[in-house]
Amino acid sequence: CHMQLPFYKYHGTGNDFILIDHRAKQYEGLFTTEKVALMCHRRFGIGADGLILLEQSDIADFKMVYFNSDGRQSTMCGNGGRCIVHFAHFLSIF
Repeated sequence: CHMQLPFYKYHGTGNDFILIDHRAKQYEGLFTTEKVALMCHRRFGIGADGLILLEQSDIADFKMVYFNSDGRQSTMCGNGGRCIVHFAHFLSIF
């Protein structure tokens, strides 16, 4: 079974990322280590250095959830941070 997943591809200072608007949590459970690694795979997936989810936050305009290309969640990525801010602006969050 395949599902369509709307995404955006951003490039920030030498890295590229898959960005997904996940404020509605409509894809909950989809972002397992294996599935994220497959999405980031350059030959069999979309291809990226990482995947970033833009989510709702109770204390800020939005929350960034970052995954490395191997599918493991990480705490921060500077180049990804640049991209998610532009993405949030594109989505008229601020």
